[in-house]
Amino acid sequence: MSYSLLTVTYIAASALFIMSLGGLSRQDTARRGNVYGIIGMLIAVIITAIGTSLSGVMNVHGTGFGVLAAAMIPGAIVGAVLASRVAMTSMPELVAVLHSFVGAAAVLVGISSFMSTGHQAPSTEATIHAVEIFVGVFIGAITFTGSIIAFFKLKGTIGGKPLTLPGRHFLNLAMILGCVFLGWQFLGAPTHDAALMPLLIMTGIACLVGVHMVMAIGGADMPVVVSMLNSYSGWAAAAAGFMLSNDLLIVTGALVGSSGAILSYIMCRAMNRSFISVIAGGFGSDGGAPAPAGGAQPAGETREITLDGVVEALQNARSVVVVPGYGMAVAQAQHPVAEIAKLLRAKGCEFRFAIHPVAGRLPGHMNVLLAEANVPYDIVLEMDEINHDFPATDVVLVIGANDIVNPGAQDDPTSPIAGMPVLEVWKSKLVVVMKRGKGVGYAGVDNPLFYKQCTQMLYGDAKKNVDALLGKLRD
Repeated sequence: MSYSLLTVTYIAASALFIMSLGGLSRQDTARRGNVYGIIGMLIAVIITAIGTSLSGVMNVHGTGFGVLAAAMIPGAIVGAVLASRVAMTSMPELVAVLHSFVGAAAVLVGISSFMSTGHQAPSTEATIHAVEIFVGVFIGAITFTGSIIAFFKLKGTIGGKPLTLPGRHFLNLAMILGCVFLGWQFLGAPTHDAALMPLLIMTGIACLVGVHMVMAIGGADMPVVVSMLNSYSGWAAAAAGFMLSNDLLIVTGALVGSSGAILSYIMCRAMNRSFISVIAGGFGSDGGAPAPAGGAQPAGETREITLDGVVEALQNARSVVVVPGYGMAVAQAQHPVAEIAKLLRAKGCEFRFAIHPVAGRLPGHMNVLLAEANVPYDIVLEMDEINHDFPATDVVLVIGANDIVNPGAQDDPTSPIAGMPVLEVWKSKLVVVMKRGKGVGYAGVDNPLFYKQCTQMLYGDAKKNVDALLGKLRD
């Protein structure tokens, strides 16, 4: 295959990936962005497979197509089955698993590239290639094990409580310095065999860094962790592209890495936290457990409301805002909520949704859920767009959200979430909080909102309660 044709095709695929990222930045163009990404990836895979096979790089017993098909077809089938079966509530876990695959691929590509090169005479080109291998394996190993731990945390197999080992920051620093020393040994090894051992030892240490780094991050920071690992997987892919001399893989990896880094910054700013403080960990506690001592505990009694009371409030309301959280995702209540929105809007009620940037376990999680339920984009507003409207709001329905509506972030400087921007729902006339039970949220921080005079609690499964509300509103 002509190198010029391959280059032109790669440029076209890269343009489609850039258009895909642009489309995914907005709800109303997200579907189109996905289509661009799919087309770009199909072009990239097909042209790379054809070019590689025809060039003889993967020529095995006369053709590389058979080997390539044997790897791609089962993987495509498994991926299609998993994607079709995964629920939206499990999407964060799926994303974490996919990140781990990218990390593992970077490690395997790096070691394979090293093993296939053999001993090379000292030169600038050989040194650059060795650095590419070492850095690519290092990033890939951290991404691989870090993503696995993130998967188990998101799934609930590992609790949200951060692992705060004594001297954990010095431990991380020692492991990273150890990897730097091994890199020096790797580059200065006199023979190819002598360079293999530092590379393998570094891989093991980097895997431990990935485990310890994510274990030390609390549950409330998981949206940042997901976007951070997304960035890592992109840089790992870019490193693999350098090792394989594949321009498209370099461009694609850089796009994913930079967009993930920007998203991580946006998530951190939304939580009033620095990226370094998230990596350092130690935020939040085990989901459902009391918050650690040190923060002021709210005093008072919660007040409960009946379904009929909520129905009456909604029927008399001129302005209603719904704040969705992960609890709504778990209950799969977005569809009946969308029906309630349609019903009340038809009666002249101003009905809107307020979305916090870190609601759920994944960046944009709530937006995707509402889009799945065909909620109009123009009534889905971000925190900064709607916070000033709460004083004029008659009813706020908080469905499965906790930490993103916690006034302690503003009122209690000793709170673990102090300074975190939140949705100021307590300024409205009535707040109805739908919760499964009386435990605290995923961050493990108690919520003074539940004790305010304007707040009434509606306990139970969100899906059943919302279905019941919809039925009574239709009567």
